[in-house]
Amino acid sequence: MTDTIARLTHLQDTPQTQATRQQRAKAISATQACEDLLLAPDLPGGLPLAQRLAVAQTVSAASGVTALGEHYAAQLQRLPTATPDARWQAMHHFTQLLVTQPAAADRAVLLALPAAGLTTADVVLLAQLIGFAAFQARLVAGVAALAALGPAGSTAAPAAPAAEAPFIHPANLPAPGEPLRLNGYTSETLDWKAWLPVVDATQASAEQNAVLDASHPKARVSDFYLLLVHQPRVLAERSEAFNAIMYAPGGLPRSERELATAVVSRINGCVYCASVHAQRFEQLAKRNDVIAQVFIDPDQAGTNARERAIVQASAALTRAPGSFGAHHLAALRDAGLSDLEILDTVHAVALFAWANRLMLNLGEAVYP
Repeated sequence: MTDTIARLTHLQDTPQTQATRQQRAKAISATQACEDLLLAPDLPGGLPLAQRLAVAQTVSAASGVTALGEHYAAQLQRLPTATPDARWQAMHHFTQLLVTQPAAADRAVLLALPAAGLTTADVVLLAQLIGFAAFQARLVAGVAALAALGPAGSTAAPAAPAAEAPFIHPANLPAPGEPLRLNGYTSETLDWKAWLPVVDATQASAEQNAVLDASHPKARVSDFYLLLVHQPRVLAERSEAFNAIMYAPGGLPRSERELATAVVSRINGCVYCASVHAQRFEQLAKRNDVIAQVFIDPDQAGTNARERAIVQASAALTRAPGSFGAHHLAALRDAGLSDLEILDTVHAVALFAWANRLMLNLGEAVYP
């Protein structure tokens, strides 16, 4: 069966892009599994299917990705219309902020949800659904743009020249591995504190324990995982998608995936995610010059044409998926990226539309 991304981007008409995407079969199946679970009619909890579809449709429409908005609107039309109440209004306000201004949905906005009657598990489900739909919108936009780019060697989309990044002499930066602190961002290790009650690891269910064990070596002492495990099946599916995208073999080098996610996190204002992925880039690339540029001004970052192309495509897809097109990817191809590397870039950028929205809106970074 054709998955949602392939159907909405008409990949049957572009066999080259379809073949490229099939090289990431695990990411395809994980993405579809997330949608199927988050919008399953019988998903336990206090968020009816109609409300979940309305949230997904709201995110898609606000992201400007028409095809995805229509996909959810068509499903929503088949269900009875519910009368908006105070509970839905709080959910809708939270959803709109997360889509358009993720850093603005602060603790007060989050705590309005339990005040309106949502349980912690329902709030976690809502946040995961918003993040997934933001991810899915960027994936639809990016895959459609890759299909429109055409085969390598075509003249379908001439690339605009990327601006030169300001040079930062390495002597003016801390050595890689030492904390880089610029413009409110850092590469040092931060902690993260949830704004909602987390699961007590000693009281976790068998299912929650299994998911925590599979999620991360430090999941049992991490507020992030102990909060998300209120919805263990959703956390498990999200982890599958994360691993299929960030750790897939071949394609875009890991360091460049980390660079793309650092750019997304910097643009979205997620200090925690920016710190994690800046640090991982440094560990892999053994340098931090481009990270310093991203922290100062992501729109001009990149120490060479390839990095500038990755940075600028990441920024464009993050900010405006609805207007993202082949011309945003042309510079990547001109810089020597293969179609698989371009797809990996799209995947990483889309994934952190999801990750940032969880980190920004369910808790806060804690400095050592």
